[in-house]
Amino acid sequence: MSGEITHSVMDRLVPMRVSSFFATHRFRPTLLLTVAMVALTALAIALGNWQRHRADEKSAAAALASAADRAAPLDLAAADSDAAAVLYRIVHGVGEFDAAHGVLIDNKVHGGRPGYDVVTPFRLAPGNRYVLVDRGWVAQGPTRKVLPSVQTPAGVIEIVGRATVPPKRYLELKADTGQGALRQNLDIERIAASSGLTLLPFVVEQTDPVIPSDGLLREWPRPDFGIESHLSYMLQWYSLAALAAALWLVLNWRRRLEDA
Repeated sequence: MSGEITHSVMDRLVPMRVSSFFATHRFRPTLLLTVAMVALTALAIALGNWQRHRADEKSAAAALASAADRAAPLDLAAADSDAAAVLYRIVHGVGEFDAAHGVLIDNKVHGGRPGYDVVTPFRLAPGNRYVLVDRGWVAQGPTRKVLPSVQTPAGVIEIVGRATVPPKRYLELKADTGQGALRQNLDIERIAASSGLTLLPFVVEQTDPVIPSDGLLREWPRPDFGIESHLSYMLQWYSLAALAAALWLVLNWRRRLEDA
């Protein structure tokens, strides 16, 4: 019985309070709040749309990587200059390393230890085409002044790896002259310019072991496309747009006495 009475009282009080609010308040949006709401909402929606677009791009890239995993290994001798056609594919090729134009990519850390990625041009047979091969990681020595010595297999060999494309944008701590064995970043165009070699527009992350062992560590992480991060940011921006609109509605209700 008491529960029924409580519900009956609440059913009467809520409409009365709503009616009382509308009787004592009126909706009077101000120009300043309206302009601020429109600007903030438009900006938040635009940023949310951009994050959604990036998530769609990353989803497409993830689907491409998944399809590449299921595809048959690609012979590098048949690969063309379209990097997108071989991206993430398992590739193999016969040829020989050009140790004279090999480089070390600086600031590569593994297990908390500083080191370098060893990148060496690989001349594909038959012909005179080259592809850069990231052969793996080597630890830094006692001092940065002395670069580690890495053994390079001689003669004609077969390599196996995954095709990747280095990022076009990167951070440089100082001007990179594009010369010498030590490089800050893996830049195909710079290495091609300094070596004079015609390089394919992708890099092979070598996965097969080399005999005799060259002492390089080959533990390549799977690509992290960060789709969840973009979706999270998208929801945050859309939520901010909704919050701005809600605040605009709340803040523009004024007591009628204030209008007098």
